[in-house]
Amino acid sequence: MSDSHANPLLLSVPESFESSRLLIRAPLWGDGAKLNEAVKESRAELLPWMPWAEHSPTLDESEMVIRRSRIRYLERSDLMLLLFLKETGQLIGSSGLHRIDWQARKFEIGYWVRTAFGGNGYISEAVEAITQFAVHELDANRVEIRCDSRNVRSARIAERSGFTLEGILRKEKCDAAGSLRDTMIFSIVKSIEY
Repeated sequence: MSDSHANPLLLSVPESFESSRLLIRAPLWGDGAKLNEAVKESRAELLPWMPWAEHSPTLDESEMVIRRSRIRYLERSDLMLLLFLKETGQLIGSSGLHRIDWQARKFEIGYWVRTAFGGNGYISEAVEAITQFAVHELDANRVEIRCDSRNVRSARIAERSGFTLEGILRKEKCDAAGSLRDTMIFSIVKSIEY
């Protein structure tokens, strides 16, 4: 990026990129049905960690999520990314760069995998590709992953992807059931790791 202080709206942010097995791309109008199917299939597994999974979405609600996410992508305020298996075109999960601080060039990666595709390394592959995208395309100085301290699978993904555990925020947030939880914060910092 030539001007690190450019208004984010002026930044040229690619709409898609690939890893070895995945097409990773911004949401497009019409993706709601695919998202709806993946969320409904995965709700039981997502519910302990994702408060938004408490409610089973209608097709229209999923399409509205996609359309709002598309607008935020274009505004550069939040970069939702959908994960598609290149071989079949199936939506296998979602990720993205959130809680963006363009001045500091700080991003947070969030992720979930469709239940039928868990345990195959797809999210680790996506996290590594998205981290590279953030560092090389968006000039990221810092990329974070935050997860509930009880979410062992999510923490392992962060560790496998080369993120460093910086600390644990105790009783920092309420989980889906309303109980206080601890949040683990992992990061990669450009000057050190890249």
